[in-house]
Amino acid sequence: MSVKIVDENQKAEFENAANHLIQSWEWGEFRQREGKEVSRIAEFRDGKLISCFQLTFHSLPKTGLTVGYLPKSSLPSRQVLEFLKSEAKRRKAIFVKIEPGEEKSEKLFKKVEEFKKLSLYPSPKTIFTPHNLILDLSKSEEELLSKMHPKTRYNIKVAQKRGVEIEERDDEKSFEKFLKLQSETTKRQGFYTHPDSYFRLLWKFFKPKKMIHLLVAKYKNKILATWLLFRFKETLYYPYGASSFEHKEVMASNLLMWGAIRFGKRLGCKIFDMWGSLGENPDPKDPWFGFHRFKMGYGPKQVEYIGTFDLVVNPFLYQLFLATDRLRWLVLQKLR
Repeated sequence: MSVKIVDENQKAEFENAANHLIQSWEWGEFRQREGKEVSRIAEFRDGKLISCFQLTFHSLPKTGLTVGYLPKSSLPSRQVLEFLKSEAKRRKAIFVKIEPGEEKSEKLFKKVEEFKKLSLYPSPKTIFTPHNLILDLSKSEEELLSKMHPKTRYNIKVAQKRGVEIEERDDEKSFEKFLKLQSETTKRQGFYTHPDSYFRLLWKFFKPKKMIHLLVAKYKNKILATWLLFRFKETLYYPYGASSFEHKEVMASNLLMWGAIRFGKRLGCKIFDMWGSLGENPDPKDPWFGFHRFKMGYGPKQVEYIGTFDLVVNPFLYQLFLATDRLRWLVLQKLR
């Protein structure tokens, strides 16, 4: 077994092993365009690439230090963790945050317990939600409709009767409408999102690769809701959505979700990844509760991942970072 940094010559092998959009070679290229440092590490057995790990390094202002981030890979082996630690030291990282895209299990927990000797600990802060909702697109439309909440099916019919239309768009005007509605939605719901520059780069980079898709819901020729979807291998991802507060009675977002599901089936996707949820027994006061309940109406499977972990490289600076980060978020919450 061997572990090493891979280059462009092994792109095809790396891509074949990648199990999530964020682990794709293209996503790494996008992050590089954004100005992030990217490391692509692979594990080999008998010369064959068996697992891949794509991580980014994020600079801490005025320190010369970084923090590493490894999302949605498989749980690294001991050999990979040791290599990650050496790579983190080379990149002057205080720690590497690791969020495996593997479902929670007793077997994986035992492995994580063993890795504490390598300074891998449960993290006090997550970036990706540890819960997700997954819809099986291999089912027929009739089966999918039958698994939905009755109120969701009713809302879809309301939108159809009111004349709401779902379209895929690739023009700049529709994309700018997405940005406008995204700004309105975040202000209305009181949460943070990426700046417009991030989304513009995302659109510009992935559009020629046909990996990103913009769906809109129209009512009387006015866009009321719009989503950015991604396709990687046989999975359709729904990470970003926005909607207008106008004409809520026509249920445009409900029909847009159904349109996205049907769109994924037309693309030949087997899985619809809804990007995140609140898990079992969510708090109705949580700002994301409305989104969670909306997604649950479509009958997806609830998934819980193994969790978020920090691979600590410098224990003293790690504790200092945690204290500073807690203070920063307290200030942001007060400002909000």
